[in-house]
Order: sequence, then C-alpha cells, then structure tokens
Amino acid sequence: MPSVIVLGAGVVGLSTALKIQEVGHSVTIIAENFPDDPKTIRYTSHWAGAHHVSFAAEDVRQQKIDRETFRVMWEMSEAGRDSEKCFLRLPQTEYYCEERLGPNALDTMPDYRVLEKSELLLDALSGVAFTTLTIDVPVYLTFLIERFRKLGGRTQRASVQHISQLATGAYTSGERPAAIVVCAGIGARALGGVEDKDVYPIRGQTVLLRAPWVRSGSTLSGKDGLWTYIIPRRSGDVIVGGVKEDNDWEPKPRPETTASILKRAIALFPQLSPTYTENSHPTPEDIKSIIIEEGCGLRPGRKGGIRLETDILQTTKGLKVPIVHNYGHGGYGYQSSWGSAGVAANLLEGVLLKP
Repeated sequence: MPSVIVLGAGVVGLSTALKIQEVGHSVTIIAENFPDDPKTIRYTSHWAGAHHVSFAAEDVRQQKIDRETFRVMWEMSEAGRDSEKCFLRLPQTEYYCEERLGPNALDTMPDYRVLEKSELLLDALSGVAFTTLTIDVPVYLTFLIERFRKLGGRTQRASVQHISQLATGAYTSGERPAAIVVCAGIGARALGGVEDKDVYPIRGQTVLLRAPWVRSGSTLSGKDGLWTYIIPRRSGDVIVGGVKEDNDWEPKPRPETTASILKRAIALFPQLSPTYTENSHPTPEDIKSIIIEEGCGLRPGRKGGIRLETDILQTTKGLKVPIVHNYGHGGYGYQSSWGSAGVAANLLEGVLLKP
C-alpha cells in the first residue's frame, strides 16, 4: 500500500487526504495547525463563513470543481447521515449591484430562479434565488479530521521549512513517502521547494452572531467592491461579513471594518435584530448584544487560480519523489474542496503509475 503525505490540514488538505484514502493509500497529514487547535491567523479554515455559492463565472474548470463539491456536500447533508450535523440546507438570495452578462454559474442549483424587479433590495440591479447549504465550520472540520483518523489516517504536527524534509521521512520515523501532496494554502508562498510567488493573501473579516431565528442566506455584491453576506449555520450562529483585501497581512480585526460590516449587514437583512418587526428600522446597535466574536483570516489567493498539477522533487541525496499540488483556492476553499480533491487524487494515481 503506497504511503502518501498530505501537507496541510485545512479544509482542502483534509478533503484531499480523505479522497486519497478512498482509493486505498496509507495517508499521513503533516501540518503546523489542526482543526482542534485554538483559532489562529495561521489556520485560515477556522475563519470561513462558509456557504456553497459558486462565483466561477466563465471558468469551466472551476465550475466543474464547484459542482462536484456541491454534489458531495448535498449527499453529506442528507437527513440521517452522520455528517448531516455539519450542514444547513436553506434558501439563498443573491443581489447584484452591477450589470451581469452571460450565464450565471449558479443556474444549476436547486430551485434556481431569477428575481423579479419587485424583489430587489437596496441598489441591486438584478438577483437570483436558489437552495444551497451552509457549512458549520468548527463542526465540519472536526468531523473531517475524526473521519480521517478513524479510517486509519495518521497525523503529525510539524513546521516544515522545505518539502525535501518530507521526502526523506524526517517527520514520519524515517518512512519515505511514495508521493507528497501539497495543500499548504498561503504557506505555499514561502515553503521551500515550492515558493510560489503567485500566492498572496486576500484578507477577510467577519462578525459571528448568535441568531438562531435566521434560517435563510443573503449576499449583496456592491458597486464599490464591498461584499455583504449573511450566512446562518445549523447551530444557530450566523456569520456576517465581509471584505476582500488583496495583499493585506493584518492579523487582527479592524474596529472600523467591524462597524462597516454591521451597518451593511443590518441594512441587507434587518431580521438579524432580536427585536425586528415589519415596522422597525434596526441599527447596528440592535445586534451588538448578540455578537460572539470578531474574526479575520487570510484567504490563500493565487494568480491563475488553483494550482492542480504534478511535479518531481529531486533532493540533494538523489531522491526523486512525485509531488501533487492542490492549493490557491482563495475564498472558495470549502465550495471547491471535494472537486479539487478528486482532481488531485487522479493526478496522484497518474504519477504513482509512472515507472
């Protein structure tokens, strides 16, 4: 049974490790941070919203990856499944404040329809409605890592400086892997042997609320580039956001950004207020009492999109080890996780079959 190392334990690394297990490989995940660690800016997956709303536009590869992920997650969210607890199926509405041309990547979603003009809010020029799901991030990440370990997967904590350290078995008791799969997220920018300078941070900031009465999602794509979203979770928590700030490494929430998020969120979805009525006009002050925490994360953006390709690592000691790259998911790690994991697993099979 070939032994494979997956570098990285974010949602992409966990999904990829599980997919590789499915085809019969022995897998070890090596990472600096794991889902059951305290939240840190060094582990992006903890800070995600997260919902399945593809914005693949005309990117055919990305559309295929996103749709495969939705298919898997829809099955996982079925009633009675042990994974059902990780998801909430719900109605979703997307409002667009800029003219959108061509087909919508969401038109294959359940119950998809184009909004009537009378249904539009704020400055929206158009919009769509459909059924999707949200992911309860802490529950889901825990589910994935526990499932991986239950199936015989091993985990090892390490701060890897160069992928050659993995090739020599430095963190696996001398056991040399048949292949390495790099799911290092934003870490791929500085990781020796990879050092992908096309990787860059896309800073996000959110506010986590306790609002179990909210059971529908909304997003407003504004003219000024601001992106406001309401993402309820099965637990009754709600994530509101957000921002997309390229090449911004600030690790702590900015108070002025939090104020902007709350103002935009209550304008888009006044039902966030615990005292909401049809005749009320809620303000940000009305939801401050239900704030659980503010957070920010550094999405692993990459020029050119996800890197899904193979390589060969040749060490100074003459070792040649196949490499599969699966990183650079930006702000769509969850909604493309299973699709990209499937591509990575197929690439892995290809390199392992080569003499």
